[in-house]
This record gives sequence, C-alpha cells and structure tokens, in this order.
Amino acid sequence: MEILAYGVQADEKPLLEAAFAGRHEVRCLEVFLDSDTAPLAAAYPVISTSVNAQLDAATLRALAKGETRMIAQRSTGFNNIDLEVAAELGLTVARVSYYSPYAVAEFAWALALAVNRKITRAFNRTREFDFRLDGLMGRDIHGMTVGVVGTGKIGEAFARIAHGFGTELLGWDIAENPVCRDELGMRYTSVEELLSRSDLISLHVPLVPDTHHLIDDTALRRMKPDAILVNSSRGGLIDTQALVEALRRGGLGGVGLDVYEEETGLFFFDKSLEGIADDTLARLMSFPRVLVTSHQAYFTSTAVGQIIDATVRNVEDYLAGRTSENTLIPR
Repeated sequence: MEILAYGVQADEKPLLEAAFAGRHEVRCLEVFLDSDTAPLAAAYPVISTSVNAQLDAATLRALAKGETRMIAQRSTGFNNIDLEVAAELGLTVARVSYYSPYAVAEFAWALALAVNRKITRAFNRTREFDFRLDGLMGRDIHGMTVGVVGTGKIGEAFARIAHGFGTELLGWDIAENPVCRDELGMRYTSVEELLSRSDLISLHVPLVPDTHHLIDDTALRRMKPDAILVNSSRGGLIDTQALVEALRRGGLGGVGLDVYEEETGLFFFDKSLEGIADDTLARLMSFPRVLVTSHQAYFTSTAVGQIIDATVRNVEDYLAGRTSENTLIPR
C-alpha cells in the first residue's frame, strides 16, 4: 500500500521513508493538508499529516470523498482536527501520544536563556565586530522563582532542569505531579499566584477551550515587570494582541515563543522575499526583548524518530484492526 504524507520537512523525509521501508511505500509532500490540498489524497486510503494541517470539516469531507479512511497525525496535539466530523464520516484518526519530552523542555530553556542573556542581540553585534556589552546585562537563573504552567511529562522535564539551576519552583495543573512535588520541591499554587510571583514562566499545557488565551491582558498585568515568559506548547495559550500591548507599555523582561496562535500558513514556510501580512506578528517581532522561532522545539532526531515510529505503529494497528493509546477515533 502507498501512504501519502503531508507537510514533510526535508530532514524528516529520509527518516519517514526508512521507517516504512519493507512495509509500505510512502509518498512525501512538502505541502500542508487543507481543503485545497485534500484532493491530492484521492485514492490514498491512509494519509499522514503534520501538526499544522487544517483538518476542519471541509478538509475531512474532501478526504472521505477521495476514499481516505485513516489519518495518522505526526504530533501529540490534535486541536486542529474536527473529531466530531471525522467520526461522522467514519474516518479513523490516530496521533502520537508520546515522544521525547526533553526535546521541548530543553528548547524552552534555550529560549529562556537566550532571552535572559540577550544572546541574539550579542550575536548580531559581534557579527559586525561590535563587542560592546551595553544593553546585554542578564540575570542569574540561580535563585529565581520559576513557574511551570502544566506539569505533565514536558513540564516535569522542564522543572528538572530548573531544579538543577537552583530555582524555587511553583507549579499549576489540574492534577499535581508527585515527582515535581516530592522530588523537585515544587509548590503547587493558583495560577494567579504563580504569575505574580514568578521571575520566569513557562507554558506546558495543551490547548483546550479552558486554556485558550490563558495568558490574557489580566494575566499579563499580574506578572512582574521584568518577568520572562516562554511558550513552547501551543500558540493559542497566549492572547498575542494583549502580549503586544503589554510589551508596548514596558511590561515583561523578555519573551521566548516557539509557537504563535496564527502560525498556520506562516511557520514552516519561507516568507523572506514576500514578507508577512500579519501585522500582529510583525509588531511582536519588532520588540528587541522578544525571540520567536518557528515551532521547532520538538525537532530533534530523537523526538522525530519516536514520532515516526509511533506513526508507523498507528498505521499497522489500523490495518490489523487494533487500537492503542494513540487512537482518537477507532476503526
């Protein structure tokens, strides 16, 4: 059987082809799945999609019309999939419920450290042989109060690194993680106290209706004026317009973002020649204390390999009539 894979990155393609070798043929496309590209999947019973696929009702109906029966998404998040419509159409949907939490946690710390120590600004200066230290002063992470919003596998990995730096840990989640609490000394508290007391705040919760714009104008006004905010989870956790306004009035000491709520159609594309029409993102990136990367926190050979291996298993489970913890809608 031949499988159609959408949104395959250049570094990902050989790993994906090697994983399916000896089992199935895989046709890799760079384009992302949406209602316009869905017809390309005609006659492919199984497709694989990336995190930025737009699996709304129109796309799902186009896939079903083309005789697609199974969607294997290569990501943990699935807020981009209309599961109700997929179920109505009889589509099987699976995701990757687990991959290396260290990839994302380490990258979140890379963002935090780069923002705190003005690494990007320093790099740009020294490239022009400007070796002054003006405006490059940061703060010790040691002794900071670090707030971890969401203490699942990734949040726990982030907290372990924070513990190694010698920080005071505050946590917020719907359920306490005993490892964070008992081994790392994290104190669970309300999200309001976490935001107001933390010197550094990192977001590690999924995007669901209750967490949409969790960081809004009210939340931003609770934060310390020199707090560092990091988001490597989902863009919709932050009200970007409110964030821009907070930065404009001098709030926050730094922001590191690997995700953006309107990233679809922007991230993973080369916009260097045409520029972008998104005024909010352009304004956000104009602040020197903001660092934006393009949803790459997961992008290590370890994590991508685990994602691909899980995707192969999901396809094999579907063909064998099995379900697993990755199955969102069974056959």
